[in-house]
Amino acid sequence: MEECVVLVDNSNVFIEARKLSAVRLGLPAAMPGKAPQDWNWRVDYGGLLTHLAEGRKIRKAFLVGSRPPLNDGVWNMAQRCGFEVKTHDRDANNREKAVDTDLVAQGTRIICMTSPAVLVIASGDGDFIPLVDVAHEAGWTVEMAAFKSAFSPMGAMAMKVDRIRPLDDALDRIGDTTSGIWIRAGED
Repeated sequence: MEECVVLVDNSNVFIEARKLSAVRLGLPAAMPGKAPQDWNWRVDYGGLLTHLAEGRKIRKAFLVGSRPPLNDGVWNMAQRCGFEVKTHDRDANNREKAVDTDLVAQGTRIICMTSPAVLVIASGDGDFIPLVDVAHEAGWTVEMAAFKSAFSPMGAMAMKVDRIRPLDDALDRIGDTTSGIWIRAGED
């Protein structure tokens, strides 16, 4: 059975999904000049991991994001669904720091220490291009799974990967807009 390693930039997936959900629901922007967001949309981490794996055996699954408030159970939910979770503090300007770097480090470590498989990167961010290059040099296949709003089909990242997997059509399988944070088996 083919194996995969899954790397998820939580903020990239979460924010772009909220934007797409808002468009589908016809929600107005909360602030002029900003894209509307569905503030009720939540990730189904089981559904997300199932969708990204596409029936392949999951060798490792990493989800990296910013440290949430102490009463936020989102990372526990992700762990219960099979992700190894790492969080980082935001900087003084409340901007994410070290998320992409951590995912690149985790991916590089696995690529260099294990046999080739499929690397699934859930982000359209160009910061992952060096990781794609390392993976290809080691004989790995690389997939980019991201919402269409998060990448350019002719952009550097999209041109480097072996397969682009837009998440737009999977919105209802990887999250929910009515029940908050939840877990389900994640059928695809």
